[in-house]
Amino acid sequence: MTEAAWIAAAEAAADVAGAAIRPHFRAGHALDAALKDDRSPVTIADRTAELAMRAVLAERFPDHGIMGEEFGLQRPEAPLRWVLDPIDGTRAFITGRPVFGTLIALLEGSRPILGVIDQPITGERWVGVAGQATRFRGPFGGRPGCRPCPDLAQAELSCTSPEMVDDAARPGWQRLAASVRRVSWGGDCYAYGLLALGQIDIVAEGDMKIWDWAALVPVIEGAGGRLTGWDGEPLRPEGTSRALAVGDAALLPQAVALLASASIPPMAGDPDRVAGVIPSTAAPRTSP
Repeated sequence: MTEAAWIAAAEAAADVAGAAIRPHFRAGHALDAALKDDRSPVTIADRTAELAMRAVLAERFPDHGIMGEEFGLQRPEAPLRWVLDPIDGTRAFITGRPVFGTLIALLEGSRPILGVIDQPITGERWVGVAGQATRFRGPFGGRPGCRPCPDLAQAELSCTSPEMVDDAARPGWQRLAASVRRVSWGGDCYAYGLLALGQIDIVAEGDMKIWDWAALVPVIEGAGGRLTGWDGEPLRPEGTSRALAVGDAALLPQAVALLASASIPPMAGDPDRVAGVIPSTAAPRTSP
């Protein structure tokens, strides 16, 4: 199948996911969230949206594999595999904040070659294809393209939650937070979309599974940025990863060096930078 057909299918899958999700957004007490084995919440919207996407993709590409956060892997032997996260940021969805998103990726082997970030409430959508410029549309403005920011001291750092930085990672993360201009919290996949629009310079967080990051790689790389592990190496499909996204490639070695450090510098001074301190009592993360 052609690249155009893959893109059309990914966008069709995003459309049906959005149609499944929107009726449940800010539905009040009518929306019930169960807890999965890892203590992360899941709703009828997550499950319905994933089933709708699977149906679209299986009809168009019956020989492709499909992996989803809620319903596992079909056709593991297939060289082309769709990876789906129907609602990345279920906590944001449950609490009525439109900073969650639907993630759709197509992998060739272990390499993401297509990615979509879709925000079904705001109507914003990012489409990334390996080797091509990222495309974006939305009602609030913004143009795809990471901004130049080679100086770490001028960088905007984002992380979804302190719970996404475990005890072992905390010293390096706090060192990075102390070195940037400002730290902001929240965002889930939406923060990576904002990085691809030049609004954020760095995202560093942990507990990222393949469905959390695969769609982000083509979007960020197509906007001129990089998405790697905290060691600067490509993220691995198996297991759980710590992800580091930078808009300006010059920030990557600086961030990697700080994240690898076990020492924590003094945090006195700029209150915006002090806000990046993670309490030592932060609980183990439960996935958004």
